[in-house]
Amino acid sequence: MITVHGYTPSGNCWKVAQVLRMTGQAFRWVEVDSNAGGTRTPEFLAMNPNGKIPTAVLADGTVLVESNAIMCHFAEGTALMPPPGLARTRVLEWLFFEQYSHEPYIAVARNIVSFLRAAEANAARLEQCRIGGEKALGVMERRLGGHDWLTDHGPTVADIALVAYTQAADEGGFDLARWPGVRAWVARVLALPGVEGLQRAA
Repeated sequence: MITVHGYTPSGNCWKVAQVLRMTGQAFRWVEVDSNAGGTRTPEFLAMNPNGKIPTAVLADGTVLVESNAIMCHFAEGTALMPPPGLARTRVLEWLFFEQYSHEPYIAVARNIVSFLRAAEANAARLEQCRIGGEKALGVMERRLGGHDWLTDHGPTVADIALVAYTQAADEGGFDLARWPGVRAWVARVLALPGVEGLQRAA
């Protein structure tokens, strides 16, 4: 059976679990609190030297790392991952956008504000997150203001990847009412069969 080492409130871990649920693949979940040092133990680092979650282990012991790569692996051969060609390239464009232009701002702001509870001590960093996050949401709005999904292939791993932290953007100080196309898309993605919402901050 597939084993996923992850932190339940993490969007990066959430998206891997969603792809497995949506494609009907059984898996075992091992909770690892990265904020509490769970990814820096010798045991974890022996499995993933980069010390990050999610980390997936296949039934034969093969280890998979990096959330979007893991998603693509588990989505291969399903409607969530188009076959090689332009449609797949469009999905990959959004996956790279998510990791470089979205997650570093939306997710980081959420972690600082709602999990570390350290907004005052990180005011300058949060301002950078605000600027970068608003830019990312604006890019998404340009697409989603007139389309149901991020690509013309229909719902794909790109939508799962980007909805992961967008659904909880308010926990980092972003009001999705400013981006109505994005907000409506979040609702569509979360209504897909098999999708469960991200655990919110306590």
